[in-house]
Amino acid sequence: MPSILDQDIKFLPGVGPKRQEILSRELNIHTWGDLIEYFPYKYVDRCRIYRISELRSDMPFVQIKGQITLKEEISMGGRKKRVEAHFTDGSGFVDLVWFKAAQYITKNLKLNKEYIIFGHPTLYKGRYQFAHPEVELAEDLKLSEMGMQPYYITTERMKSSGLQSRAIEKLIKTLLERLPELPETLPEELKQRLHLISRTDALRQVHYPKNAEEMQRARLRLKFEELFYVQLNIIRYTADRRRKYRGYVFTRVGEHFNNFFHHYLPFSLTNAQKRVIKEIRADMGSGRQMNRLLQGDVGSGKTLVALMSMLIAIDNGFQACIMAPTEILAEQHLATLKNFLKDMPLEVALLTGTVKGKKREEVLNKLRDGSINILVGTHALIEEPVVFRNLGFAVIDEQHRFGVAQRAKLWNKNTNPPHILVMTATPIPRTLAMTVYGDLDVSVIDELPPGRKPVQTIHKSGNLGSIYAGIRRQIMEGRQIYVVYPLIEKSERIDLQNLEAGYLKLKDIFPEYRISKVHGKMKSKEKDEEMQRFASGETQILVATTVIEVGVNVPNASVMVIMEAQRYGLSQLHQLRGRVGRGADQSYCILVTQKLSKDSEKRIDIMCETNDGFRIAEADLQLRGPGDLEGTQQSGIAFDLKIANLGTDGQIIQLARDEAQNVLQNDPNCNKFEYQIYWNRLQELRKTNINWSAIS
Repeated sequence: MPSILDQDIKFLPGVGPKRQEILSRELNIHTWGDLIEYFPYKYVDRCRIYRISELRSDMPFVQIKGQITLKEEISMGGRKKRVEAHFTDGSGFVDLVWFKAAQYITKNLKLNKEYIIFGHPTLYKGRYQFAHPEVELAEDLKLSEMGMQPYYITTERMKSSGLQSRAIEKLIKTLLERLPELPETLPEELKQRLHLISRTDALRQVHYPKNAEEMQRARLRLKFEELFYVQLNIIRYTADRRRKYRGYVFTRVGEHFNNFFHHYLPFSLTNAQKRVIKEIRADMGSGRQMNRLLQGDVGSGKTLVALMSMLIAIDNGFQACIMAPTEILAEQHLATLKNFLKDMPLEVALLTGTVKGKKREEVLNKLRDGSINILVGTHALIEEPVVFRNLGFAVIDEQHRFGVAQRAKLWNKNTNPPHILVMTATPIPRTLAMTVYGDLDVSVIDELPPGRKPVQTIHKSGNLGSIYAGIRRQIMEGRQIYVVYPLIEKSERIDLQNLEAGYLKLKDIFPEYRISKVHGKMKSKEKDEEMQRFASGETQILVATTVIEVGVNVPNASVMVIMEAQRYGLSQLHQLRGRVGRGADQSYCILVTQKLSKDSEKRIDIMCETNDGFRIAEADLQLRGPGDLEGTQQSGIAFDLKIANLGTDGQIIQLARDEAQNVLQNDPNCNKFEYQIYWNRLQELRKTNINWSAIS
């Protein structure tokens, strides 16, 4: 039976077809239910009226009550005008200033009427001024009912159509006046045990809380419910998948694995690598299909773990593949695997978009007859003509760069889906792993191989002379240097150093050295040639944009200079830093910045304090939120959380996950009467625009 919340938004008084189109396009609001779940991003206490004599310049937003005694339009040159109004409450005077909508302000504001002004007071030429304040007739506002005023995020197009935060607030108020008691979505027992208020009360109070305590109670209820159903869906999906998909059972650890382990292993495995290999072996022998996420910083030895896992599959009569997001990274994996395997009797082949003609036909034929043991490639290996004889193990590197549909095609490369190992060098915070990656088992390599020295990170601003001197010293000692710029060419809008200017400057400063240049607008062949020149040691300095973030392994490179480092997120800075420190020598990462905002300063400080990728990822999640973290948007499963925050709501996420696991343990088949409230609600949510896709 349709709910009142399913009604089209255009039928809400105050909306209509024009506003419906704007709300739909700008905020994805189509129904009354969408609007009621468009939550405020902040609140301001509107209970108190200040006297003008009480104002101070360090106050945030305040409201005053009084009358306009004078208003005038002042020309600002051309057709531009501003409106100034003198306002008094008897204890002093302030100026109200508008630089836009002069005609509207002049027409609608009346002298000697009592208004309530709300805004931020600033001191200008010895007198307080409010720029673009909110103005309401005092008779229209009942302060006793206002409490905490909600503020809603709006776009420029909305504002230009009169849909500012205040207008959204009024629409929600209209909706709340028509809102009946809504069906409950959590059972009474759970609400009482966790001290949660009702759904209807939460939706009313989250928009119009009387005080901060009421607002917190409403937000807690809504956050818990949102995260609980995300977790319940993930856990149920994972349980269903494990029941549905049988995995190939790899019982043998045979000739190839043992030969490699005893005669070809380049160095002793770390304890973390041994632990992860044991976890993978247990999965492959369990009879269920493995879906495991392997996390580890750049250089931690993930590829070696993946190779040893693939050797187990080969020992059991199966083929393996590794899929990388770029040709450069695929070629690097091919070279790494061949270097590890040396003269072992195994065939490793490459399949990318540039492998064409007879060579491609040869690879496809050998793949079909089983001659190729390991296929390394880009998304080319999931195309229809690519047929394996017996694929049993698939590795996906830097998986966030592949779409859900692309990854799913690997499942169809055999009668049963192969075991899947997903690798990432981007450390994933625990709260994100429990949600976005919640259907994967997680393994972590949290040790670097013996002999590696932590990269020393230095922050520089201003004079770059000492950096250039340090670069020269390192090159004289036989080392190589990365210099990374955020832009390719100079932008008129953003005055940043850029790659082209930097390249020419470095050529002037270091005329005796050879310099390569790499950026995203170059053709693949040119890019690869320049990368190879640097990798072979032919050039000493590589000037690049972030195209080198993934896919370059040059152990001889000891210095990473990141220009305009304030322009990057923490995870990206950490990835770039991971390009050096891959040999036994001390390496350096130099962060060069201009003027820093508070957030930028925090990011730079964290980078200088720690090399711990997980601490950096947690900090990045808190500073920027999950939508900005590399991978979460591309992965196809950013859950469009409406009120919960993966960066700050870790305790609620854990509580929601624990409760969801309890439900599944008590009702694994989802058919017990006392749990129907959960399964009915989950079914409703599946009909919404929430993306419930699974990762693999």
